Amino acid sequence: MLQMDEIQKRLLSEVAGLHDVPTGAYNLRANGVSAGRQSTANIEIESKTDVSGLEITVKDGTVNESIHIPVVLSQSGMSETVYNDFHIGDDCDVLIIAGCGIDNCGSQNSEHDGIHRFWVGKNSRVKYVEKHYGSGDGSGKRILNPVTEVYMEDGSFMEMEMVQIKGVDSTERTTKAQLGAGSHLVVRERLMTHGMQEAISDYDVDLNGDGSSADIVSRGVARDHSYQKLDLKIVGNAVCSGHTECDSIIMDEGRILAVPSLEANCVDAALIHEAAIGKIAGEQLTKLMSLGLTQAEAEEQIINGFLR
Repeated sequence: MLQMDEIQKRLLSEVAGLHDVPTGAYNLRANGVSAGRQSTANIEIESKTDVSGLEITVKDGTVNESIHIPVVLSQSGMSETVYNDFHIGDDCDVLIIAGCGIDNCGSQNSEHDGIHRFWVGKNSRVKYVEKHYGSGDGSGKRILNPVTEVYMEDGSFMEMEMVQIKGVDSTERTTKAQLGAGSHLVVRERLMTHGMQEAISDYDVDLNGDGSSADIVSRGVARDHSYQKLDLKIVGNAVCSGHTECDSIIMDEGRILAVPSLEANCVDAALIHEAAIGKIAGEQLTKLMSLGLTQAEAEEQIINGFLR
Protein backbone atom coordinates (compact mmCIF):
# COMPACT_ATOMS: atom_id res chain seq x y z
CA MET A 1 0.00 0.00 0.00
CA LEU A 2 1.67 3.17 -1.24
CA GLN A 3 5.16 1.79 -0.53
CA MET A 4 4.48 1.12 3.14
CA ASP A 5 6.31 -1.77 4.82
CA GLU A 6 4.57 -4.57 6.69
CA ILE A 7 4.92 -2.91 10.10
CA GLN A 8 3.38 0.31 8.83
CA LYS A 9 0.54 -1.60 7.17
CA ARG A 10 -0.18 -3.42 10.44
CA LEU A 11 -0.25 -0.13 12.36
CA LEU A 12 -2.58 1.36 9.76
CA SER A 13 -4.93 -1.58 10.15
CA GLU A 14 -4.96 -1.19 13.94
CA VAL A 15 -5.72 2.54 14.07
CA ALA A 16 -7.84 3.03 10.94
CA GLY A 17 -9.08 -0.41 9.89
CA LEU A 18 -7.41 0.06 6.49
CA HIS A 19 -6.06 -2.83 4.45
CA ASP A 20 -5.96 -0.97 1.15
CA VAL A 21 -6.13 2.56 -0.20
CA PRO A 22 -9.34 4.11 1.23
CA THR A 23 -12.10 5.53 -0.90
CA GLY A 24 -12.93 9.20 -0.61
CA ALA A 25 -10.58 11.86 0.71
CA TYR A 26 -7.46 10.75 2.56
CA ASN A 27 -3.96 11.65 3.68
CA LEU A 28 -1.74 8.84 4.94
CA ARG A 29 1.34 9.86 6.93
CA ALA A 30 4.25 7.52 7.68
CA ASN A 31 7.43 8.46 9.57
CA GLY A 32 6.92 12.17 9.11
CA VAL A 33 6.06 12.29 5.39
CA SER A 34 2.96 11.86 3.28
CA ALA A 35 2.49 8.32 1.96
CA GLY A 36 -0.49 9.23 -0.21
CA ARG A 37 -3.20 11.87 -0.56
CA GLN A 38 -6.46 12.32 -2.39
CA SER A 39 -9.04 15.10 -2.42
CA THR A 40 -12.56 14.84 -3.82
CA ALA A 41 -14.94 17.24 -5.52
CA ASN A 42 -16.37 18.23 -2.13
CA ILE A 43 -13.39 17.74 0.21
CA GLU A 44 -10.05 19.45 -0.33
CA ILE A 45 -6.88 18.47 1.55
CA GLU A 46 -3.90 20.80 1.36
CA SER A 47 -0.60 21.05 3.24
CA LYS A 48 -0.08 23.93 5.64
CA THR A 49 2.61 26.38 4.61
CA ASP A 50 3.78 27.59 8.03
CA VAL A 51 3.82 24.38 10.11
CA SER A 52 3.54 20.66 9.53
CA GLY A 53 -0.08 19.67 9.02
CA LEU A 54 -3.18 19.89 6.86
CA GLU A 55 -5.95 22.29 5.89
CA ILE A 56 -9.08 20.25 5.19
CA THR A 57 -12.13 22.01 3.74
CA VAL A 58 -15.54 20.37 3.37
CA LYS A 59 -18.00 22.20 1.11
CA ASP A 60 -21.52 23.11 2.22
CA GLY A 61 -24.00 20.28 1.76
CA THR A 62 -21.45 17.47 1.61
CA VAL A 63 -23.08 14.23 2.82
CA ASN A 64 -22.12 10.54 3.06
CA GLU A 65 -18.41 11.18 2.51
CA SER A 66 -15.37 10.19 4.58
CA ILE A 67 -11.93 11.55 5.39
CA HIS A 68 -9.04 9.29 6.51
CA ILE A 69 -5.96 10.95 8.04
CA PRO A 70 -4.10 8.23 10.04
CA VAL A 71 -0.46 8.50 11.12
CA VAL A 72 2.06 5.69 11.65
CA LEU A 73 5.58 5.82 13.12
CA SER A 74 8.00 2.90 12.90
CA GLN A 75 11.33 4.67 13.52
CA SER A 76 12.71 4.81 17.05
CA GLY A 77 13.66 8.28 18.23
CA MET A 78 11.23 10.12 15.98
CA SER A 79 9.27 13.08 17.37
CA GLU A 80 6.77 15.24 15.51
CA THR A 81 3.97 17.76 16.05
CA VAL A 82 1.26 18.00 13.40
CA TYR A 83 -1.49 20.63 13.12
CA ASN A 84 -4.65 19.63 11.23
CA ASP A 85 -7.54 22.07 10.75
CA PHE A 86 -10.98 20.93 9.58
CA HIS A 87 -13.39 23.46 8.12
CA ILE A 88 -16.80 21.77 7.87
CA GLY A 89 -19.40 23.71 5.90
CA ASP A 90 -23.11 24.01 6.63
CA ASP A 91 -25.55 21.08 6.24
CA CYS A 92 -22.82 18.42 6.00
CA ASP A 93 -22.71 14.81 7.19
CA VAL A 94 -19.19 13.34 7.18
CA LEU A 95 -17.09 10.64 8.85
CA ILE A 96 -13.50 11.43 9.88
CA ILE A 97 -11.07 8.60 10.75
CA ALA A 98 -7.84 9.68 12.42
CA GLY A 99 -5.54 7.91 14.89
CA CYS A 100 -1.87 7.12 15.34
CA GLY A 101 0.10 3.90 15.66
CA ILE A 102 3.68 3.75 16.94
CA ASP A 103 5.97 0.73 16.70
CA ASN A 104 9.16 1.29 18.69
CA CYS A 105 11.78 -1.45 18.73
CA GLY A 106 14.66 0.85 19.71
CA SER A 107 16.03 2.55 22.82
CA GLN A 108 14.92 6.11 22.00
CA ASN A 109 11.48 7.55 22.68
CA SER A 110 9.06 7.98 19.77
CA GLU A 111 6.41 10.70 20.01
CA HIS A 112 3.53 12.05 17.96
CA ASP A 113 1.58 15.12 19.05
CA GLY A 114 -1.47 15.80 16.90
CA ILE A 115 -3.41 19.06 17.26
CA HIS A 116 -6.80 18.79 15.53
CA ARG A 117 -9.14 21.77 15.30
CA PHE A 118 -12.71 21.52 14.00
CA TRP A 119 -15.03 24.30 12.88
CA VAL A 120 -18.41 22.62 12.42
CA GLY A 121 -20.94 24.59 10.35
CA LYS A 122 -24.62 25.11 11.01
CA ASN A 123 -26.78 21.98 11.03
CA SER A 124 -23.83 19.74 10.17
CA ARG A 125 -23.13 16.28 11.57
CA VAL A 126 -19.63 14.93 12.12
CA LYS A 127 -18.48 11.56 13.45
CA TYR A 128 -14.82 11.61 14.48
CA VAL A 129 -12.95 8.39 15.34
CA GLU A 130 -9.47 8.59 16.89
CA LYS A 131 -7.63 5.41 17.86
CA HIS A 132 -4.18 5.17 19.42
CA TYR A 133 -2.03 2.03 19.48
CA GLY A 134 1.53 1.12 20.42
CA SER A 135 3.73 -1.91 19.78
CA GLY A 136 7.38 -2.93 19.63
CA ASP A 137 9.76 -4.56 22.11
CA GLY A 138 12.28 -1.73 22.47
CA SER A 139 13.02 0.15 25.69
CA GLY A 140 12.11 3.50 24.13
CA LYS A 141 8.72 4.88 25.06
CA ARG A 142 5.70 5.33 22.79
CA ILE A 143 4.26 8.79 23.53
CA LEU A 144 1.06 10.32 22.16
CA ASN A 145 -0.29 13.74 23.17
CA PRO A 146 -3.45 14.56 21.16
CA VAL A 147 -5.17 17.94 21.38
CA THR A 148 -8.71 18.28 20.00
CA GLU A 149 -10.50 21.62 19.72
CA VAL A 150 -14.12 21.81 18.55
CA TYR A 151 -16.10 24.95 17.65
CA MET A 152 -19.72 24.11 16.90
CA GLU A 153 -22.16 26.46 15.23
CA ASP A 154 -25.93 26.48 15.81
CA GLY A 155 -27.76 23.20 15.25
CA SER A 156 -24.63 21.11 14.68
CA PHE A 157 -23.89 17.63 16.05
CA MET A 158 -20.54 15.93 16.69
CA GLU A 159 -19.85 12.42 17.93
CA MET A 160 -16.31 11.59 19.04
CA GLU A 161 -14.99 8.06 19.62
CA MET A 162 -11.63 8.21 21.43
CA VAL A 163 -9.91 4.85 21.91
CA GLN A 164 -6.58 3.80 23.43
CA ILE A 165 -6.37 0.13 24.32
CA LYS A 166 -2.77 -1.04 24.02
CA GLY A 167 0.89 -0.13 24.04
CA VAL A 168 1.01 3.64 24.71
CA ASP A 169 3.45 4.44 27.52
CA SER A 170 2.49 8.06 28.11
CA THR A 171 -0.38 10.20 26.90
CA GLU A 172 -1.90 13.57 27.72
CA ARG A 173 -5.24 13.90 25.96
CA THR A 174 -6.69 17.41 25.84
CA THR A 175 -10.17 18.12 24.48
CA LYS A 176 -11.81 21.55 24.35
CA ALA A 177 -15.21 22.41 22.89
CA GLN A 178 -17.45 25.45 22.50
CA LEU A 179 -21.07 24.84 21.57
CA GLY A 180 -23.57 27.21 19.97
CA ALA A 181 -27.36 27.19 20.24
CA GLY A 182 -28.99 23.83 19.66
CA SER A 183 -25.67 22.03 19.10
CA HIS A 184 -24.88 18.65 20.62
CA LEU A 185 -21.59 16.94 21.50
CA VAL A 186 -21.30 13.22 22.32
CA VAL A 187 -17.97 11.72 23.45
CA ARG A 188 -17.19 8.07 24.15
CA GLU A 189 -13.68 7.44 25.50
CA ARG A 190 -12.24 3.95 26.07
CA LEU A 191 -8.85 3.60 27.69
CA MET A 192 -6.69 0.79 29.06
CA THR A 193 -3.26 1.14 30.66
CA HIS A 194 -0.85 -1.51 31.92
CA GLY A 195 2.74 -1.84 33.12
CA MET A 196 4.02 1.59 34.18
CA GLN A 197 1.92 3.52 31.67
CA GLU A 198 0.33 6.89 32.44
CA ALA A 199 -2.73 8.44 30.81
CA ILE A 200 -4.25 11.85 31.50
CA SER A 201 -7.52 12.96 29.89
CA ASP A 202 -8.54 16.61 30.23
CA TYR A 203 -11.93 17.83 28.97
CA ASP A 204 -13.11 21.44 28.99
CA VAL A 205 -16.54 22.01 27.40
CA ASP A 206 -18.41 25.34 27.25
CA LEU A 207 -22.15 25.19 26.57
CA ASN A 208 -22.69 28.72 25.29
CA GLY A 209 -25.95 28.55 23.36
CA ASP A 210 -29.52 27.89 24.43
CA GLY A 211 -30.51 24.28 23.82
CA SER A 212 -26.91 23.04 23.60
CA SER A 213 -25.90 19.76 25.26
CA ALA A 214 -22.89 17.55 25.95
CA ASP A 215 -22.76 13.88 26.94
CA ILE A 216 -19.24 12.68 27.82
CA VAL A 217 -18.60 9.14 29.01
CA SER A 218 -15.14 7.73 29.79
CA ARG A 219 -14.45 4.07 30.56
CA GLY A 220 -11.01 3.05 31.76
CA VAL A 221 -9.11 0.02 33.02
CA ALA A 222 -5.85 0.50 34.96
CA ARG A 223 -3.74 -2.66 35.34
CA ASP A 224 -0.35 -3.48 36.89
CA HIS A 225 1.27 -0.25 38.17
CA SER A 226 -0.33 2.11 35.65
CA TYR A 227 -1.98 5.45 36.42
CA GLN A 228 -4.98 7.25 34.94
CA LYS A 229 -6.38 10.70 35.58
CA LEU A 230 -9.64 12.02 34.17
CA ASP A 231 -10.25 15.76 34.55
CA LEU A 232 -13.73 16.62 33.29
CA LYS A 233 -15.14 20.16 33.22
CA ILE A 234 -18.44 21.34 31.77
CA VAL A 235 -19.47 24.99 31.95
CA GLY A 236 -23.11 25.87 31.38
CA ASN A 237 -23.47 29.46 30.18
CA ALA A 238 -27.03 29.18 28.81
CA VAL A 239 -30.20 27.09 28.92
CA CYS A 240 -28.38 23.79 28.38
CA SER A 241 -27.81 20.25 29.62
CA GLY A 242 -24.55 18.48 30.35
CA HIS A 243 -23.70 14.97 31.52
CA THR A 244 -20.31 13.47 32.34
CA GLU A 245 -19.57 9.94 33.49
CA CYS A 246 -16.37 8.23 34.62
CA ASP A 247 -16.64 4.45 34.96
CA SER A 248 -13.36 2.69 35.79
CA ILE A 249 -11.97 -0.72 36.75
CA ILE A 250 -8.84 -0.82 38.90
CA MET A 251 -6.63 -3.93 39.01
CA ASP A 252 -3.35 -5.05 40.59
CA GLU A 253 -1.48 -1.93 41.82
CA GLY A 254 -3.13 0.47 39.39
CA ARG A 255 -4.23 4.00 40.38
CA ILE A 256 -7.12 6.12 39.06
CA LEU A 257 -8.06 9.73 39.84
CA ALA A 258 -11.37 11.21 38.65
CA VAL A 259 -11.77 14.99 38.96
CA PRO A 260 -15.27 16.18 38.00
CA SER A 261 -15.99 19.88 37.59
CA LEU A 262 -19.38 21.43 36.84
CA GLU A 263 -19.92 25.17 36.57
CA ALA A 264 -23.40 26.65 36.07
CA ASN A 265 -23.59 30.30 35.04
CA CYS A 266 -27.27 30.17 34.10
CA VAL A 267 -30.20 29.26 36.36
CA ASP A 268 -31.51 26.92 33.61
CA ALA A 269 -28.25 25.02 33.12
CA ALA A 270 -28.76 21.34 34.08
CA LEU A 271 -25.43 19.60 34.72
CA ILE A 272 -24.84 16.07 36.05
CA HIS A 273 -21.70 14.08 36.85
CA GLU A 274 -21.43 10.36 37.68
CA ALA A 275 -18.30 8.49 38.75
CA ALA A 276 -17.54 4.91 39.77
CA ILE A 277 -14.17 3.25 40.40
CA GLY A 278 -13.86 -0.33 41.60
CA LYS A 279 -12.42 -3.77 41.06
CA ILE A 280 -13.98 -6.57 39.06
CA ALA A 281 -16.85 -8.09 41.03
CA GLY A 282 -16.08 -11.50 42.48
CA GLU A 283 -19.43 -12.94 41.45
CA GLN A 284 -18.70 -12.08 37.82
CA LEU A 285 -15.43 -14.01 37.94
CA THR A 286 -17.05 -16.94 39.73
CA LYS A 287 -19.84 -17.19 37.16
CA LEU A 288 -17.46 -17.23 34.19
CA MET A 289 -15.03 -19.62 35.87
CA SER A 290 -17.93 -21.99 36.53
CA LEU A 291 -18.32 -22.18 32.75
CA GLY A 292 -14.76 -23.46 32.38
CA LEU A 293 -12.70 -20.28 32.02
CA THR A 294 -9.53 -19.68 33.99
CA GLN A 295 -9.42 -16.56 36.18
CA ALA A 296 -7.23 -14.77 33.63
CA GLU A 297 -9.59 -15.69 30.79
CA ALA A 298 -12.59 -14.56 32.84
CA GLU A 299 -10.95 -11.21 33.59
CA GLU A 300 -10.22 -10.65 29.89
CA GLN A 301 -13.82 -11.41 28.97
CA ILE A 302 -15.10 -8.91 31.52
CA ILE A 303 -12.63 -6.19 30.46
CA ASN A 304 -13.39 -6.68 26.75
CA GLY A 305 -17.10 -6.35 27.43
CA PHE A 306 -16.57 -3.30 29.64
CA LEU A 307 -14.49 -1.47 27.00
CA ARG A 308 -16.67 -2.45 24.02
